[in-house]
Amino acid sequence: MEIKPIRTKTDYRAALKEIETLMSGRADTPEGERLDVLVTLVEAYEKKHYRFDLPDPMLPVEVYSEGRIGEFDEAEADLEKVLTRRKKTAH
Repeated sequence: MEIKPIRTKTDYRAALKEIETLMSGRADTPEGERLDVLVTLVEAYEKKHYRFDLPDPMLPVEVYSEGRIGEFDEAEADLEKVLTRRKKTAH
């Protein structure tokens, strides 16, 4: 694979495949340098196309202090019902 900008999902997947093959290489080799460049390109692509916002670290404190902690118990019970139902229908 020629090193070039990652512009499409196909380019992205190809870069990830090549990164996987280069992971066992040493840093001070041509393969290690190629790995560094590909990782940098993949990180740039992911930053642009797969944005992840970090959660607010104060949210649990606010929820607890407002007495809303039961909301999580209800959500967990609902999720458990859905997962149990799916598990039964999968067999």
